[in-house]
Amino acid sequence: MMREDQILAQARVAFMEEARDLLGQFESALLSLAGAPDPDCINAAFRAAHTIKGSAGLFGFSEVVGFTHDVEALLDRVRTGELAVSDNMVSLLLECRDHIGGLLDHLDGKQGAQGLSPHLFANSARLGEALRRIGGLGPGGQGRQEPAAAVAIPAQVVEGDDWLLHIRFGLETFQMGFDPASFLRYLPTVGEVVGNEALLGEVPALDLIDPEQCHLSFVLRLRSAAEKAAIEQVFEFVADSISLNMLPPRSKLDQMFALLAGHDDDRTLLGDLLVRIGAVTPRELEAALASHASAQVAGSPPPPPRIGEALVQREAAPPEVVQAAIERQGALRDRRGEESRFVRVAADKLDALISLIGELVIAGSATRILADQRTDAVLAEAAARVCSLVEGARDRALQLRMVPIGDTFSRFKRIVHEVGRSLGKDVELAVSGGDAELDKSMVEQIVDPLTHLVRNALDHGLETPAERTAAGKAPRGQLALNAYHESGSIVIEVSDDGRGLSRERILAKALERGLIAPSVELSDAEVHQLIFLPGFSTAETVTDLSGRGVGMDVVRRNIEALRGEVSLASTAGGGSTVQIRLPLTLAIIDGFRFEVAGHQFVVPLDLVVECIETPAEAAALAQGAHGSCFNLRGEVLPLLCLRRHLSLQGPEAAQRSVVVMRAGGRKLGVLVDRLLGEHQTVIKPMGRLFRKLRGFSGSTILGTGSVALILDIPALVAMADPGSSRVARLPSPSRRSAPAATA
Repeated sequence: MMREDQILAQARVAFMEEARDLLGQFESALLSLAGAPDPDCINAAFRAAHTIKGSAGLFGFSEVVGFTHDVEALLDRVRTGELAVSDNMVSLLLECRDHIGGLLDHLDGKQGAQGLSPHLFANSARLGEALRRIGGLGPGGQGRQEPAAAVAIPAQVVEGDDWLLHIRFGLETFQMGFDPASFLRYLPTVGEVVGNEALLGEVPALDLIDPEQCHLSFVLRLRSAAEKAAIEQVFEFVADSISLNMLPPRSKLDQMFALLAGHDDDRTLLGDLLVRIGAVTPRELEAALASHASAQVAGSPPPPPRIGEALVQREAAPPEVVQAAIERQGALRDRRGEESRFVRVAADKLDALISLIGELVIAGSATRILADQRTDAVLAEAAARVCSLVEGARDRALQLRMVPIGDTFSRFKRIVHEVGRSLGKDVELAVSGGDAELDKSMVEQIVDPLTHLVRNALDHGLETPAERTAAGKAPRGQLALNAYHESGSIVIEVSDDGRGLSRERILAKALERGLIAPSVELSDAEVHQLIFLPGFSTAETVTDLSGRGVGMDVVRRNIEALRGEVSLASTAGGGSTVQIRLPLTLAIIDGFRFEVAGHQFVVPLDLVVECIETPAEAAALAQGAHGSCFNLRGEVLPLLCLRRHLSLQGPEAAQRSVVVMRAGGRKLGVLVDRLLGEHQTVIKPMGRLFRKLRGFSGSTILGTGSVALILDIPALVAMADPGSSRVARLPSPSRRSAPAATA
């Protein structure tokens, strides 16, 4: 019994994961549908809702089944061309998508043991009524279209959620010695006949009747929990002469969909699968196969229908069940192909592997140091070989955590759709570079900064259609998300073709806030950097999206916390582009190691431009304040003396060096005592006591067992840049309570 519970629990987890993936597909299809109605998008949305409903029925999630059925009914009418897609319909379906997600979250947390909360219950009722109203189904409408029968079926017989039987006895029934009434009297053994209508339209005139021929036809409504095969068994003795069509009730259809959702063998033939779930009986399948075989023998064009089409044509199986079975088989085949290429691994197991690789890197460094100390050529060669293999294992392990950023970009389709509508703006989102990969640990941390930048572009950057037309632009604004790899980093760009930044407004607000002196002259790039100061906002009114002076400083702080850089370029009237540059991973990096006053420090290798001997000019300046500058081949660079900046005590080296580093488009020279070369660096977080200390992004353990600090180069550049003194800075965000990142 315990084993069955474990299997059910695992199946439940798999259902929740699949359902959330399907909700993502559902949302993507709807957002694509909002731009231009596309039958493929409509079918994709319908299939997603249909699959969620069927799978939920397997676990008895009646709340999900009932609500998703209304969504499916509306989409079915759109799919058949009875309803046209509208913006209101797409917005309603997106709201329904969120509600289905809420139902799944509730059931996942409560294990299905408790009823819905009052809020979810009320939301189900409200959205269900809205779906039926927009679909023209009326209150409580089911939205289900029954397959057309061979004859008109009386309405009083169709009412109810029961088996619908259409029985036509063969002409030879009397000659075979059978009484049709006896079969009707036997039906109550498998259920209750709650509706019965004789179809007299097929009975000839009295003077034309042959008393030896049977012309009886009936339509019955049978209330029964029996399976289709059990009902068919009632008519077994006249099976060769009777025409029997059985339309299952909605509860049976839901059961069939649930069984399909639980089916996981893609090698099962379609006919056998339909028999297994009770959609057709073995006799119906045999008859359809015989008809199919005879059509193939005839060989006359057009080619014979497939077995699924044959069963639908013979009204032996509901078309929606046949279609669902075909789609399930296709999905299983696709999944088998994917499973042969991919293995699903729990994130915590992957994190544990990365940690072990990190320890292996440290052990490899210790081995190399030991080999160098012993001056043993054989040992040194073996240590170098081990370190090379460790480096390869490190790179492969880190690649396991790399995920495409396209999944993150896809979230913004919904934001652009909804925010654009609320602001009365027509916006087209263009996404490129979605296959560029980023460390999974960074993906979630980059969402909030990107969300703010996208909302900011929608609110501040892009104009309304009327404003764009007046400015000679196309009414529809363009918002673009782009990602690409460059020099060991990933670059993410958010750009728009809106109004751009106003230099005058920014300067006026900066003067009003006392952020700059009236006499200071700033370049365009320096003016643009003002918007990243805490509390800075040019919005004239406070809205739900902006105007509180909270956001861009949080964006910069969050990006720099990831060892990244953010920059902005804008043209008045031509739009703006915000560029974010991030390292590919946060766990293990290639570092560059140097020593100052007996203490070792590490910086990311991709930020190091060059190392030079200390110029006489730089050596003299180093004796003064740490904000000095020196001339490097005609380029004036700020110089930072770490010994003085960190108040380090220790003997000075006779010959010091300058490490030139680049961050945020600016360069910095750091005066050091000794260069130690490249070093595979396993990043360890700083302790809670030191997390707010500016200038350091982490620490690492060296092969000797000692600790080296990892320098935060963007922070050091900001502290050492003498040009930054022209712009007054508010207290550092790291020393203030972190404000909420509202747009």
